[in-house]
Amino acid sequence: MNIQQYQYCFFGVVKREFLRFLQQRTRLLSALIRPLLWLVVFAAGFRAALGVSIMEPYGTYITYQQYITPGLCCMIVLFNGMQSSLSMVYDREMGSMKLLLMSPFPRPFLLMCKLIATAILSLIQVYIFLIIAQFVDVETPLLGYITAVPAIFLIAFFLGALGLLLSNLIKQLENFAGVMNFVIFPMFFLSSALYPLWKMKEASLWLYWLCDYNPFSYCVELLRFALYQQLNLEAFMVVFISTIFVSILAMFSFAPKRENRR
Repeated sequence: MNIQQYQYCFFGVVKREFLRFLQQRTRLLSALIRPLLWLVVFAAGFRAALGVSIMEPYGTYITYQQYITPGLCCMIVLFNGMQSSLSMVYDREMGSMKLLLMSPFPRPFLLMCKLIATAILSLIQVYIFLIIAQFVDVETPLLGYITAVPAIFLIAFFLGALGLLLSNLIKQLENFAGVMNFVIFPMFFLSSALYPLWKMKEASLWLYWLCDYNPFSYCVELLRFALYQQLNLEAFMVVFISTIFVSILAMFSFAPKRENRR
């Protein structure tokens, strides 16, 4: 195997994911409508409860819409990662996944191509959402759009790897759709996506600890700081280590299973 063959395989997997995304025309619409509803409708009620402005650790006052925008961006990445993993369950039932894994390329490389394609699609959807969010008074520093790219890629790798792990552990398409609700909603709501953790600590200490130990909270904080050209080192380390750990588990879960011989 030479470099040209690896490049051909990489672009083939990425192209396949893009073509599938373009054929599912409602996928982009649903990915944008959901966070936009939260940004416009949900923020109106919570802004009255939390106040017009929130003081954040990066030393600036921001509106509630600006506060929840990184969390909604991470929600887009989370849903896209799970949707991509759902397609793998469908491919396995249709037999196309078996053909892909029977190729001479290493399985870790094939899964890495899948994760990169998912990360690129997540990046596109997030930036479309950020552009639309400008029309509802969500002001993001221009340089923040650039510094947020590595953060979005790392978050997409982590959530995509988590989805790949779940897709291999769940054998039936119907079961995966149900498990998605038990993964997406707890990860999103038990995080700092919609409200500061100090507010959660005032309300309930045990809920605060659940949010604090939720890796998704660190995904949100990593992106929140990145949009303001700052690095949250603690959030970066947690997401980075979680990405490596989940990626290793996902790749081992796709290892061929040996049958016992008598």
